[in-house]
Amino acid sequence: MQIIQKVVVKQIVTEASKQTLYTRFLNRKQDLQKEIEQLRFQMKQMEKTKKAQTSLLYTQFEKERSSRLEKIEVIDFQIEQLNKLALGSELVESEMDALIEVRVGDNWHQLKKKKEIVIKDGIVVEIR
Repeated sequence: MQIIQKVVVKQIVTEASKQTLYTRFLNRKQDLQKEIEQLRFQMKQMEKTKKAQTSLLYTQFEKERSSRLEKIEVIDFQIEQLNKLALGSELVESEMDALIEVRVGDNWHQLKKKKEIVIKDGIVVEIR
């Protein structure tokens, strides 16, 4: 019989992986800044065409803008933490589902233990 079990994927921090994460954070931050500019542009367009609903539009715009600004703050915090991260430390990257074979006589406690896959620069280096 097979069961589905969660497997944690951890990444060993190297200079290359740190740079990749840093680039990913910066790209996401730039995307959010572009979205804020696009929202600002759309707001100005809407103000020109619909005078009656300006306050409602402004409220919605501010809500969307605030949401993106909060995400930018989170990214800035992540970048700050990334800079403090020591090389060789393990960072949880994701969690995946795995099929585990269960047979009569298997040790149930061993099967229930959390499984981990450790990768370094995209290569699996250990399965725990």
